[in-house]
Amino acid sequence: MWAGFFYALKRQNSQSMEGYQMGLKQQLEQLKAQGLEQIQNVKDAQELNQIRVKLLGKKGPITEVLRGMKDLSVDERPKVGAFANEIKQEIAGAIEKQVQVMDQLALQQRLKHETIDVTLPGRPVKTGTPHILNQMIDDLEDLFVGLGYEVIDGPEVETDHYNFEMMNIPKNHPARDMQDTFYITNELLMRTHTSPNQARTLESHDFSKGPLKMISPGRVYRRDTDDATHSHQFHQIEGLVIDKHVTMADLKGTLEVVARHVFGNERQIRLRPSYFPFTEPSIEVDISCFACGGEGCSVCKYTGWIEVLGAGMVHPNVLKSAGVDPEVYGGFAFGLGPDRFAMLKYGINDIREFYQNDLRFLQQFQQEVK
Repeated sequence: MWAGFFYALKRQNSQSMEGYQMGLKQQLEQLKAQGLEQIQNVKDAQELNQIRVKLLGKKGPITEVLRGMKDLSVDERPKVGAFANEIKQEIAGAIEKQVQVMDQLALQQRLKHETIDVTLPGRPVKTGTPHILNQMIDDLEDLFVGLGYEVIDGPEVETDHYNFEMMNIPKNHPARDMQDTFYITNELLMRTHTSPNQARTLESHDFSKGPLKMISPGRVYRRDTDDATHSHQFHQIEGLVIDKHVTMADLKGTLEVVARHVFGNERQIRLRPSYFPFTEPSIEVDISCFACGGEGCSVCKYTGWIEVLGAGMVHPNVLKSAGVDPEVYGGFAFGLGPDRFAMLKYGINDIREFYQNDLRFLQQFQQEVK
């Protein structure tokens, strides 16, 4: 189509190069007008893309017109070329503008069909709650804080000096066999109890400002075979009270408060002689069985009592190691296991349940979100 036009145009204007140039420009203007009209009337993006290829492609009419520039003089070619580029830029700009218009229309249509009904009730969002062991530890911390105790934290990687020697367990002492230890070096280890926190605090406490009442909750480590009742890592809360005239009666009264707070107001406790190197005398503490009320059942092995913790009066050697005069000051210490307390309170027969992250187990102990 365009070849015949160029031949006729060239023949008609053979006497006038200026007329030939004007013919090319007129044809470009005509193509622009037709193209802009088509762009305005497109129905979808696919049709718009077809128009873009048709007008601006290598085989499009504008390119065909530009091929006629070979018959122009060297001076006239840049003028027609610049004019053709302006035409192409106008058409490309119109296409880009139409793309934006079509995108906006598409967005409006999508919003119209995807309108959010703000009157619908919201979807409930599941929120996490503290782990059952954290709940037990937090509950006990609140109890002791209410009794005037201070909560003390400390390092899990401890020295032999604070973990053993300050606790009246010197090197080669047989009592070290009671706590099979993870050693890092000869002097560094993973703490086997939270008693080192007591030793550090006792060593630095100023008794002129008042008595020492503290608990030290935390994770502890022992080389043990994991089974239903043992774990190589577990939790402890150890307590210490040091003052003048502290007696075993003070210890018993404190332990009764703890037992009844956790297991119910009907609980009774009994004290049995035992041995711990850091207390003298030492006791094991039992509570009356909460499952049978002390009559005997499978939970208490038909004894009516359940062992829950160890305690005793602080050994004079522990006080001396911290620079405290045992002739003036005395006190008691106790250690309880939140893991064991939780197992007893909720009837859990395998300590591994706490650490296996089974949501079916953990969701039983979700706290109500307030």
